Amino acid sequence: MPDISKITLPSGVTYDIKDATARAAIAGGTVFLGITTTALTDGATTRTIVIGGESISAINGGIAIYSNKEFIYANSDEKWHEIGDTSDLGDLAFKDSASGSYTPAGTVSKPTFTGSEGNVSVTGTPEGSISTGTGTANYTPAGEVGTPTITVTPSTTTKYVATNATGGGSVTAGSAASCTLPALTTSVANETLTIGWSAGSFSPNTPTAVTLPSFSQQTIATGINSASSSKPSFTGTGVELKFTGSSMSSTGKFTPNGSVSQPTFSGTAGNIEVT
Repeated sequence: MPDISKITLPSGVTYDIKDATARAAIAGGTVFLGITTTALTDGATTRTIVIGGESISAINGGIAIYSNKEFIYANSDEKWHEIGDTSDLGDLAFKDSASGSYTPAGTVSKPTFTGSEGNVSVTGTPEGSISTGTGTANYTPAGEVGTPTITVTPSTTTKYVATNATGGGSVTAGSAASCTLPALTTSVANETLTIGWSAGSFSPNTPTAVTLPSFSQQTIATGINSASSSKPSFTGTGVELKFTGSSMSSTGKFTPNGSVSQPTFSGTAGNIEVT
């Protein structure tokens, strides 16, 4: 049947529940009986088991291993109870040491590159000077921009607005209602449950007093019906720019492709031992 091990009360305190069966199983201590060939399961009532070819009677707190599982016997209910499972453990769980080989140190040979040379040639006009000429203008360095004409036609509406920041109005704040809710409390001392009760209280609110402000009629712009602007014009004096420079050329060699030798590693083998 389902078991309960703890209980938490409304006060937030958690209490453990006594387990009579578990307490009885360990009351006299535990002793390892050995590995048995007798089939055991959680809740088995087998009293006599075979260990090392010898029949042994189960005792309170006796521990036996069967098929990678651990069981303890309790006199209180005359049953075996599963307390562990070693089926998920690896090979090293049952060994005191392990060893293997590795290569801890050594050297890597330096790779080499083998390729063939090629030629590089570069030409251009890297430097020179800029001057003005008398030919067709190709640059306008300075001038002025004419002021455009802007026309805006707003749309308006009649609104009523306050005559000043408050408009003669005022607000006297009231007070909010307050309430203390009733409460139920519980507590446990020396395995005694104590329940407490508070009835709570309520205080009504005070309304806020408001004096309305006064308003006056005004015409207010609400948007733009139309807007237009003339195209600005730029007036400047054009000049011809000329570039004069000396051409140059350069040549050289490079190694564009080839192959890299594969490095090799040389080391000395050693042993690793884990205990």
